[in-house]
Amino acid sequence: MDVKANSLYQEMQAMAAQASAVPNAPMQRLEVNPSGSEFSDMLSQAINNVNGMQKESRTMQQRFEMGDPDLSLVDVMVAKEKSGIAFEATVQVRNKLLEAYKTIMNMPV
Repeated sequence: MDVKANSLYQEMQAMAAQASAVPNAPMQRLEVNPSGSEFSDMLSQAINNVNGMQKESRTMQQRFEMGDPDLSLVDVMVAKEKSGIAFEATVQVRNKLLEAYKTIMNMPV
Protein backbone atom coordinates (compact mmCIF):
# COMPACT_ATOMS: atom_id res chain seq x y z
CA MET A 1 0.00 0.00 0.00
CA ASP A 2 1.54 3.28 -1.12
CA VAL A 3 0.46 6.29 0.95
CA LYS A 4 1.32 9.72 -0.42
CA ALA A 5 1.89 11.98 2.58
CA ASN A 6 1.49 15.29 0.74
CA SER A 7 -1.81 14.40 -0.92
CA LEU A 8 -3.14 13.02 2.35
CA TYR A 9 -2.07 16.20 4.14
CA GLN A 10 -3.73 18.39 1.49
CA GLU A 11 -6.98 16.44 1.78
CA MET A 12 -6.94 16.81 5.56
CA GLN A 13 -6.37 20.56 5.26
CA ALA A 14 -9.19 20.90 2.74
CA MET A 15 -11.56 18.96 5.00
CA ALA A 16 -10.57 21.10 8.00
CA ALA A 17 -11.14 24.26 5.97
CA GLN A 18 -14.58 23.02 4.88
CA ALA A 19 -15.53 22.14 8.45
CA SER A 20 -14.54 25.54 9.81
CA ALA A 21 -15.71 27.59 6.83
CA VAL A 22 -18.62 29.96 7.22
CA PRO A 23 -21.52 29.02 4.90
CA ASN A 24 -21.35 30.84 1.54
CA ALA A 25 -17.77 31.96 2.27
CA PRO A 26 -15.10 31.30 -0.35
CA MET A 27 -12.70 28.44 0.34
CA GLN A 28 -9.20 29.56 1.23
CA ARG A 29 -6.20 27.68 -0.10
CA LEU A 30 -4.07 26.52 2.80
CA GLU A 31 -0.31 26.51 2.35
CA VAL A 32 1.20 23.02 2.27
CA ASN A 33 4.32 22.39 4.31
CA PRO A 34 6.98 20.99 1.95
CA SER A 35 8.92 19.36 4.80
CA GLY A 36 7.01 16.12 4.27
CA SER A 37 8.42 15.69 0.80
CA GLU A 38 11.87 16.72 2.01
CA PHE A 39 11.69 14.08 4.75
CA SER A 40 10.63 11.38 2.31
CA ASP A 41 13.45 12.38 -0.07
CA MET A 42 15.94 12.30 2.79
CA LEU A 43 14.70 8.90 3.97
CA SER A 44 14.81 7.50 0.45
CA GLN A 45 18.35 8.79 -0.03
CA ALA A 46 19.45 7.25 3.29
CA ILE A 47 18.00 3.86 2.33
CA ASN A 48 19.70 4.04 -1.06
CA ASN A 49 23.02 4.89 0.65
CA VAL A 50 22.70 1.87 2.96
CA ASN A 51 21.89 -0.33 -0.02
CA GLY A 52 24.95 1.01 -1.85
CA MET A 53 27.14 0.29 1.17
CA GLN A 54 25.85 -3.28 1.34
CA LYS A 55 26.47 -3.82 -2.39
CA GLU A 56 29.98 -2.39 -2.10
CA SER A 57 30.71 -4.61 0.89
CA ARG A 58 29.44 -7.69 -0.94
CA THR A 59 31.54 -6.82 -4.01
CA MET A 60 34.64 -6.34 -1.86
CA GLN A 61 34.05 -9.70 -0.16
CA GLN A 62 33.75 -11.45 -3.52
CA ARG A 63 36.87 -9.73 -4.86
CA PHE A 64 38.83 -10.71 -1.75
CA GLU A 65 37.64 -14.32 -2.00
CA MET A 66 38.73 -14.42 -5.65
CA GLY A 67 42.24 -13.32 -4.59
CA ASP A 68 42.33 -9.63 -5.53
CA PRO A 69 45.78 -8.41 -4.37
CA ASP A 70 44.55 -4.80 -4.04
CA LEU A 71 42.25 -5.65 -1.11
CA SER A 72 43.27 -6.51 2.41
CA LEU A 73 41.18 -8.41 4.90
CA VAL A 74 41.04 -5.26 7.05
CA ASP A 75 39.45 -3.22 4.22
CA VAL A 76 36.85 -5.92 3.62
CA MET A 77 35.99 -6.25 7.30
CA VAL A 78 35.72 -2.48 7.79
CA ALA A 79 33.36 -2.19 4.80
CA LYS A 80 31.30 -5.11 6.13
CA GLU A 81 31.01 -3.56 9.60
CA LYS A 82 30.10 -0.15 8.20
CA SER A 83 27.30 -1.65 6.12
CA GLY A 84 26.10 -3.70 9.09
CA ILE A 85 25.98 -0.67 11.38
CA ALA A 86 24.21 1.40 8.73
CA PHE A 87 21.63 -1.35 8.26
CA GLU A 88 21.00 -1.65 12.00
CA ALA A 89 20.54 2.12 12.26
CA THR A 90 18.06 2.01 9.37
CA VAL A 91 16.11 -0.78 11.09
CA GLN A 92 15.97 1.27 14.31
CA VAL A 93 14.69 4.32 12.42
CA ARG A 94 12.05 2.16 10.75
CA ASN A 95 10.97 0.79 14.14
CA LYS A 96 10.67 4.30 15.58
CA LEU A 97 8.62 5.44 12.58
CA LEU A 98 6.28 2.47 12.94
CA GLU A 99 5.94 3.13 16.66
CA ALA A 100 5.06 6.78 15.99
CA TYR A 101 2.57 5.77 13.29
CA LYS A 102 0.86 3.30 15.64
CA THR A 103 0.70 5.95 18.37
CA ILE A 104 -0.89 8.46 16.00
CA MET A 105 -3.37 5.89 14.66
CA ASN A 106 -4.44 4.97 18.21
CA MET A 107 -5.15 8.58 19.17
CA PRO A 108 -8.80 9.27 19.83
CA VAL A 109 -10.44 11.52 17.26
